[in-house]
Amino acid sequence: MRKKIIKTRKAPQAIGPYSQAVEAGGALFISGQIPLDPDTGKMVDGGIREQTDRVLKNIELILSAAGYRKRDVVKSTCLLTNMDDFQEMNEVYGAFYKEDPPARAAYEVSALPAGAKIEIETIAVKG
Repeated sequence: MRKKIIKTRKAPQAIGPYSQAVEAGGALFISGQIPLDPDTGKMVDGGIREQTDRVLKNIELILSAAGYRKRDVVKSTCLLTNMDDFQEMNEVYGAFYKEDPPARAAYEVSALPAGAKIEIETIAVKG
């Protein structure tokens, strides 16, 4: 099985030894995205709503760079530093995936890189 590394300057650059995304076996695996502004490399201002919105926009930029669309997303994993933020995150997430949302899991974790409140990893399959 071949793998193709996906890298775009339109989304935040990897801040460690990992790829933004890898395409393999007809699927796209997007690394966990935190709410970094791709233009500045800095965390966006605001709370969980603003952070979730930025993460989802970053995911969409990577999807596009790889030739995928939101409708191709089959699974998301959401990591939150505070499960009390779940409802607000869910509202932003639901507005992003209005139709046929992907399967999803959400977990509370003790901390995320750069002090982020949320990180989302994504799997997409062209259908």
